[in-house]
Amino acid sequence: MVAMVLTFTACETDVVDPAGLRGEGVVPAITNLKPAVFDVNDPENTFIKFDVDVTPAVSEVKFVVSYNYEKEGLLRVPVKNATIFPAKDVIIYMHEVAAALSIPLDDVEPGDVFTIELLTIQGVKTYRSSAVINAAAVCAYDPEMVSGAYKAVSSDWGVDGPITITIDPEDEYIVYVAGLAELDGLTEDQGPLKMIVNPLNFEVKAEKTVLASIAFDYTNIAYEGFGILNTCDGTYQMNFTITVDQGSFGQSAFTLIKQ
Repeated sequence: MVAMVLTFTACETDVVDPAGLRGEGVVPAITNLKPAVFDVNDPENTFIKFDVDVTPAVSEVKFVVSYNYEKEGLLRVPVKNATIFPAKDVIIYMHEVAAALSIPLDDVEPGDVFTIELLTIQGVKTYRSSAVINAAAVCAYDPEMVSGAYKAVSSDWGVDGPITITIDPEDEYIVYVAGLAELDGLTEDQGPLKMIVNPLNFEVKAEKTVLASIAFDYTNIAYEGFGILNTCDGTYQMNFTITVDQGSFGQSAFTLIKQ
């Protein structure tokens, strides 16, 4: 038995994860993330900015970056660190992360995503935390680019036709979508669908809105959902849950394309 234990012990090896130990350690707090995206049209100057805080057990936080969700092995590289906490106004430029990853700035396209992960140093160990920033390369928000004549396309719901998106006169980050119910041949006597754009990352929330009182053999067809806005071409990639008083048709993917 002793010989067997010694044999097993001798065969054990330590596996080193270059990203740090997982599922352990302190999770840094990320606050005041603004801006949270990179302006693809100003690659030399665009940056994200945020604050970081940790417990006294942490002596250093390392920021490592990856590109388009490729986060394994050598594709995750360090870009910056912090040793004084709380760390206020941490700034990471797009040209810094591109250089660290050996990516020419000209190769960065709208919709590309840089993922910044926070590793904590606690004593002699490095821990990979769940604190992550996904900073997309986007265009500056332009209300004229994200409104006007559109086309709604959904293979899930089986529609392809014209709609209109207008900007709220008091809040440019609120838009209204008219015409979705009409694509089904319904009388759109309710609505329009209210959608709210998050100015930090351009995620979109569609509030539950009844669009038509009568829908086929049902009543009060309503849309609600979530998605993302491409500020460079005005495209909304949405997932709508469509319901009536009598039940739900489930979730369908829609693409709202500027015409």
